[in-house]
Amino acid sequence: MTARPALEIAVTSPAGARAARENGADRVELCTALELGGVTPSAALVEAVAAEGLPVQVLVRCRPGDFVHDAEELDLMAAEVRSVIASGAAGVVIGALNADGTLDVPAVARLAEAARSAGRPVEVTLHRAVDQSADPVATAALLPSLGLTRVLTSGGAPSAAEGLATIAAMAAAAPGVDVMAGGGVRLGDIPALVSAGVGSVHLSAKVRAPRRPGGTWVPMGAGGTSAEQDTHFVTDPGVVARARRALDDLA
Repeated sequence: MTARPALEIAVTSPAGARAARENGADRVELCTALELGGVTPSAALVEAVAAEGLPVQVLVRCRPGDFVHDAEELDLMAAEVRSVIASGAAGVVIGALNADGTLDVPAVARLAEAARSAGRPVEVTLHRAVDQSADPVATAALLPSLGLTRVLTSGGAPSAAEGLATIAAMAAAAPGVDVMAGGGVRLGDIPALVSAGVGSVHLSAKVRAPRRPGGTWVPMGAGGTSAEQDTHFVTDPGVVARARRALDDLA
């Protein structure tokens, strides 16, 4: 029997991890600054989310923007990998590209080795740098030789539904690697994604938190152009529960 596809929820807090666990998620991906595509969380946040009980995959990304990293950034991310694993992460979510859009194999291998240096089993996921690579299928084909656990992808498209054919080709090109569909996934997309061969489905399941005014509002960086937009995202328990049901209905 084919294994049931796993449900991973992107979270930014212990409350988000609880909502994911209580509504049927199999694991969470933890980051901060989800509004910017996510960056590495603090060690204290990793510890707090790990205490909620689900396996925690931690995004290690030292800054927003592109995925071409210099030596100093790679040094920092290698240290961050070791830190989050020591803080209780079950795995890390990493990635790096060369300027020509190919996978930076030495960088990815180095970050994966940093994760495994803890001396216990850990999972290593290639993040959506794959979707900005010159050839997502060719990139996926490299992953078995690197020993990576999974790859998070929209098939190089704005959403996973639009990248369905590429996702299927990636699954065929990377035997033994869990190809996880993520990026604009809607509940109605789940049957087609599973039919394409994905082993996991990733949702942010996010909703804007209501703003709690603390006085006069002024714009501060990337927070938005109005007080209504200047909030953060939280996990919607209802979306998690409906995604769980959608996956279970396919079993």
